[in-house]
Amino acid sequence: MGEHDLHSFILACDYRVDDVEHMWTWLGGHRDSLSSIGAHHVVLYESIWEPRRVLVTIGIRQATSLRDVLRSPAIFEWFDISGAEDIPPIFCGEVVEKIDLQGGSSERHVGRVVVGVMSSVDDVPTLMEKVHDGLDRFAGGGVRKIWVYRALDDGHEVLILQEIADEMSARQWIDHPDAAAEWMSHAGLGAYPTQFVGRFAHLMSVDERG
Repeated sequence: MGEHDLHSFILACDYRVDDVEHMWTWLGGHRDSLSSIGAHHVVLYESIWEPRRVLVTIGIRQATSLRDVLRSPAIFEWFDISGAEDIPPIFCGEVVEKIDLQGGSSERHVGRVVVGVMSSVDDVPTLMEKVHDGLDRFAGGGVRKIWVYRALDDGHEVLILQEIADEMSARQWIDHPDAAAEWMSHAGLGAYPTQFVGRFAHLMSVDERG
């Protein structure tokens, strides 16, 4: 997916908002604040099944900027304008691998279905071996792309985004995940949110002015 090409470092947050379009408009008016913390792209996914639930990812230029993000007053204002009563958990990580099972399709992806999972795994290299061994089965289940991020502060925490062919395939994948997708069984445990199932809704290039 083109909107993820630059996301070597990522900040991600899964939470509920009062008004998705109002929040996105507010973000668009604060490009300078986003640029000051090293952000270059912002992507918003809107849940298919849960009203007002969103997954927002921010591509960051360097790891030190992630710490600046968490200290920035803008982050508090962002969640305040979103209507969040508390600041939700924020995932800060770096890319492990991005796998394209479609051979580099260049078509636009607005509206594509995405499944996002924040989870804990025993060992990331072992996880990736299992993923590569099961790629044919992933493709057979409707998975088109897989992005794996590892948390900077915990080498066992991961954020995994999967682009799925359609909503029906996403539901079947969640209900009957492949054994290689061990992270699916940990979603919703402890502090982790349940699986996020949504559609790509908005993309902002921070350095471009519309």
